[in-house]
Amino acid sequence: MSSNPNDDSNANPPELAATNLESSLRKIVRFSDLSRCGDEVWIEYEGKLYRLQSTRQGKLVLTK
Repeated sequence: MSSNPNDDSNANPPELAATNLESSLRKIVRFSDLSRCGDEVWIEYEGKLYRLQSTRQGKLVLTK
Protein backbone atom coordinates (compact mmCIF):
# COMPACT_ATOMS: atom_id res chain seq x y z
CA MET A 1 0.00 0.00 0.00
CA SER A 2 1.24 3.50 -0.82
CA SER A 3 1.77 6.11 1.87
CA ASN A 4 1.92 8.91 -0.69
CA PRO A 5 -0.37 11.76 0.49
CA ASN A 6 -1.10 12.59 -3.15
CA ASP A 7 -2.39 9.07 -3.84
CA ASP A 8 -6.14 9.47 -4.34
CA SER A 9 -7.06 5.81 -4.72
CA ASN A 10 -9.30 6.20 -1.63
CA ALA A 11 -10.31 9.80 -2.33
CA ASN A 12 -14.08 9.19 -2.45
CA PRO A 13 -15.43 8.49 1.02
CA PRO A 14 -18.97 7.02 1.11
CA GLU A 15 -20.56 10.43 1.79
CA LEU A 16 -18.95 11.92 -1.32
CA ALA A 17 -19.86 8.89 -3.43
CA ALA A 18 -23.53 9.31 -2.40
CA THR A 19 -23.39 13.01 -3.32
CA ASN A 20 -21.92 12.16 -6.73
CA LEU A 21 -24.68 9.58 -7.30
CA GLU A 22 -27.39 12.09 -6.37
CA SER A 23 -25.98 14.73 -8.71
CA SER A 24 -25.75 12.23 -11.56
CA LEU A 25 -29.47 11.44 -11.14
CA ARG A 26 -30.58 15.08 -11.38
CA LYS A 27 -32.49 16.11 -14.46
CA ILE A 28 -31.17 19.38 -15.82
CA VAL A 29 -33.31 21.30 -18.30
CA ARG A 30 -32.30 24.69 -19.65
CA PHE A 31 -34.95 27.37 -19.28
CA SER A 32 -34.36 28.35 -22.91
CA ASP A 33 -35.35 24.81 -23.93
CA LEU A 34 -38.57 25.08 -21.93
CA SER A 35 -39.49 28.55 -23.15
CA ARG A 36 -38.66 28.24 -26.82
CA CYS A 37 -41.17 30.93 -27.83
CA GLY A 38 -40.75 33.51 -25.10
CA ASP A 39 -39.78 34.28 -21.54
CA GLU A 40 -42.33 32.26 -19.59
CA VAL A 41 -43.50 28.72 -19.00
CA TRP A 42 -46.79 27.61 -17.48
CA ILE A 43 -46.49 24.57 -15.22
CA GLU A 44 -49.38 22.44 -13.94
CA TYR A 45 -48.59 20.80 -10.62
CA GLU A 46 -51.11 18.87 -8.51
CA GLY A 47 -54.03 20.57 -10.23
CA LYS A 48 -52.64 24.08 -9.79
CA LEU A 49 -51.18 26.35 -12.46
CA TYR A 50 -47.85 28.13 -11.94
CA ARG A 51 -46.01 30.63 -14.12
CA LEU A 52 -42.20 30.50 -14.37
CA GLN A 53 -40.94 33.73 -15.88
CA SER A 54 -37.49 35.05 -16.80
CA THR A 55 -36.89 38.70 -15.89
CA ARG A 56 -34.81 41.31 -17.71
CA GLN A 57 -32.32 41.10 -14.85
CA GLY A 58 -31.72 37.40 -15.60
CA LYS A 59 -33.68 36.02 -12.65
CA LEU A 60 -36.50 33.49 -12.54
CA VAL A 61 -39.83 34.21 -10.85
CA LEU A 62 -42.35 31.49 -10.00
CA THR A 63 -45.88 32.69 -9.30
CA LYS A 64 -49.10 30.89 -8.53
